[in-house]
Amino acid sequence: MAEDIEISYFVHPCIMPTLSDYYRDLLIWEGEQPRQLVDCWPAALPAAIEAEFIQAVTDSGLKSSACSIRIGSTNQSIGNQVEEYAILRLSPRMRLFAIGPCSGAGYPDKVLIQQATGLRMPLEVKATSDWNPSDSNRRVLTSSSQKICQQFTSPVHHLLMTLLYTIESQTARMDAIRLDFLEPDTAVNVRLEASVNHKILAAGPHRSKVI
Repeated sequence: MAEDIEISYFVHPCIMPTLSDYYRDLLIWEGEQPRQLVDCWPAALPAAIEAEFIQAVTDSGLKSSACSIRIGSTNQSIGNQVEEYAILRLSPRMRLFAIGPCSGAGYPDKVLIQQATGLRMPLEVKATSDWNPSDSNRRVLTSSSQKICQQFTSPVHHLLMTLLYTIESQTARMDAIRLDFLEPDTAVNVRLEASVNHKILAAGPHRSKVI
């Protein structure tokens, strides 16, 4: 099973895997039953979501508003504060959809719920002060299928929301919101990663010595 993933992603470096490829191989890697974890967006749904967010941004006055930043905050902390600030302002202004928490660690951060149908959609929220369409730095999306499998049923429509802001003194000025409606054929970067912990190292058959 490991060889299948390596062949797909590493023997052909010029062919980028898609989100559908990733979830297919991830389920194999995890020993889970095959299932559809990313579906195509139906024609009308993205337009309805866009209209909802446009209205919510306008009604809440989010654009150009200032999010206070705690002194000494790291870049990651600033991003978290911006995300919390934006969601708190947008949520009360939404009518046809609702943003809710998605309990548990990992992807996604939130869930977007269509009120009329009860459709639940993974909503991942990111924040950046440096949006550059040519930037190739990684933005980690997902690394495990567990949360998606537990909390979502097909069709699964993935929405990525990026909050764009500018730092001014001790505040972050909200500049814009970008919505990306991810499709099964959306290209993704995949990194095969191995990790250890103290328990694994202590019980491992390899040689070790504490000096």
